[in-house]
Amino acid sequence: MSTTMPKASTVVRKWYIIDAADKPLGRTAAKAATILRGKHKPTFAPHVDCGDHVIIINAAKAVLTGKKLTQKKYYRHSGWIGGLKEVQYDKLMSEKPEFAMMLAVKGMVPDTTIGRAAMTRCRIFAGADHTHAAQKPEMLEF
Repeated sequence: MSTTMPKASTVVRKWYIIDAADKPLGRTAAKAATILRGKHKPTFAPHVDCGDHVIIINAAKAVLTGKKLTQKKYYRHSGWIGGLKEVQYDKLMSEKPEFAMMLAVKGMVPDTTIGRAAMTRCRIFAGADHTHAAQKPEMLEF
């Protein structure tokens, strides 16, 4: 029996929908990162981008467990002295829930060209409607 190695030209990409309503933000992001990377497929190879497309809906209804809403912060720095900005997650989830979900998914894919290519296949929507009905995505339960 021989081992088959996938090629980037032979990868068949499917579309999946993940509903984040009333589910923990991190668990939803971990499931999305697994699918974006292609680890759910039996033909997974770490050196080939063989992941699928993911649509995350209801990102505004995702929950943060414990005291993370008030204690967890998102930091960014402008590069200048004193340019550190911080935003609490309760404000981030109320104003930009898609960005909060994108940060969580981005932290779970590798920091390589394969990870950056995987993030281009991730679409996140705050509400229940999305613009990719023509791709016939299938609902993913976990």
